[in-house]
Amino acid sequence: MTVIPLMAVLAFMQRRGFIRIRQEVLAALFFWALVSDATSQPPQKQVDEYNAQTPKTVIELQQFRKTSSIAIRKSTGPEGTGTLINLNPRINTWYLLLLQWRESDGVEAYHLENPAPATQTLLLDPDYPAGIVIHSPKETHRCDLWSVSSGSDLAGAADSGRTYAPLCGERLLLRNKTEGHKTTLEKVTDLLRNHVWQGEKITTFVREKFYQDAFLNTSENIEAPKPSTGARPCPPGAPARPLTGARYAYHFLLAQELGIDLESDTGEKVLVGRWYSARGLPGVFVSVIKPSLVAEEIVERQKKQVNPLDEVESNALVYMVAFDLDMVDLGFEMGTEHPRVDWSARVLDQTRDKTLPGPDGIGTLEPLVMTGLLSPARRERIAATFVGGFKRYPGAFRWSGLALKNHGSHYGFIEHGTVLSKLQPGLATVAVFEDGTIDLKTWTERDNADLAKIRHARQNGVPIIEYDPGSENSRVGVMVPRWGQGNWSGSADKRFRTLRAGLGLQTYEDRRFLIYGYFSAATPSAMARVFQAYQCRYALLLDINALEHTYLAVYRHQDSELSTRHLIKGMSVLDKTKGGQVIPRFVGYPDNRDFFYLVRKANP
Repeated sequence: MTVIPLMAVLAFMQRRGFIRIRQEVLAALFFWALVSDATSQPPQKQVDEYNAQTPKTVIELQQFRKTSSIAIRKSTGPEGTGTLINLNPRINTWYLLLLQWRESDGVEAYHLENPAPATQTLLLDPDYPAGIVIHSPKETHRCDLWSVSSGSDLAGAADSGRTYAPLCGERLLLRNKTEGHKTTLEKVTDLLRNHVWQGEKITTFVREKFYQDAFLNTSENIEAPKPSTGARPCPPGAPARPLTGARYAYHFLLAQELGIDLESDTGEKVLVGRWYSARGLPGVFVSVIKPSLVAEEIVERQKKQVNPLDEVESNALVYMVAFDLDMVDLGFEMGTEHPRVDWSARVLDQTRDKTLPGPDGIGTLEPLVMTGLLSPARRERIAATFVGGFKRYPGAFRWSGLALKNHGSHYGFIEHGTVLSKLQPGLATVAVFEDGTIDLKTWTERDNADLAKIRHARQNGVPIIEYDPGSENSRVGVMVPRWGQGNWSGSADKRFRTLRAGLGLQTYEDRRFLIYGYFSAATPSAMARVFQAYQCRYALLLDINALEHTYLAVYRHQDSELSTRHLIKGMSVLDKTKGGQVIPRFVGYPDNRDFFYLVRKANP
């Protein structure tokens, strides 16, 4: 059974007057048919379009898409064709609406977002040429979008100036193109990379001369007056304790830059490696450590797997934030500009296909609209946001075998089931599946069999800690000590110590935690030491060099107001204020960068 035959049945039943059956029984049958159709194999033509090494559109990159078209008309007489594309019916969130009127050769494109993908879906009905039909188990709603020649709901939403404009009684959202905010640093960097000859060499020089240790945060080890001072047990539901040196069990670190309030009575002093509950944020925990305080067994285990740590990075503070995945869901949103989908400048000439605008055959994501802003449908449950990863420019390989495969192995990404850049084998991947399950893993060719089930994905280089399913053990990623091959800093022969952020996954007592790490001055070797001490089964790099690239904020909902706290106090300068109210990045205004977000589960 497919959707189109079922719609014919629905129309027949309506004409015969079986309204009760249509609304209460056949709606359920519709959803059963939709799920059945979504899990079927895509047409071979669409598979071929996805695989073809030819210039294409982002729509042709969607092999699982479902397309329907009907004749449409306005109340004043003009007729045309309406086409609705569900970009991934299994995920059922993003739709593209195309209108072509016979009086015009142009095609109007509208990117629609379904804020309730689990309970409603969109259709075109030949018996309703004035708009779209929204089905849910409770109702069938006809939404007139274009019948009025001027001032229609669709035209009004497109001209509203809102990034997300509500439609059909807020049952749908229209995503409108907008300009994302850029910091001065990002403006200068993009200008140099995109418009200045050898601009990347200039940015590398500035980074290595002025940004190394620019955000270094240190602390002496402060011994507690008594072993019991501040030695409260770990809070209920906390992640596994990190493996730290036994002699540091009752030592404090002074976390002066920490911006998240803790359930603690020792002020800015925190016990080495101890997890603390974030005040007023259930399921969120914070811990502080230095690489030099990691247990000797970890150091011994990593011999010859990491580079030696110098004194600076050994004693640079690391801030870890853990999120209980039983309580939150993870999502991903592209920035208005980054990451792009054209070629990275790092790609070798022999792996670049000059007939293609980008490695996947596309050079732009149009007519889809990237917002750099959290959807209003998720704002009421927002728990945290953090920057996604590298831009496209450094997001490919120049050295190692990965540089010679798949056009340089550009980092891939998927949003709401829509492939925006193909996921490449061998790359560290954050994946969110259709049922909400989160995994951090190294992508393989075999994983492409599950591509239709991926709700969100973001790749970012190679693993820091990788998991071996065969032995069920984790180990340091083989590329961690290899600078050029690991694409860690854009330099083949220099070891660049800088501010870095990473993401790890820990399993403990049948619970899973997503752990974000902020390393104030580190190389990948220091990151590997800490993530392994925190018993992460997998870990990867996010972004580096500046607070805007390592931003993380958590949110409390109080009396309909959103209270924002930043992992590092200095990150607050990246938010805006209006009338004394904080307007947080990614939540209150669009940004040019991609980001992850965590929302509280409706029924944890």
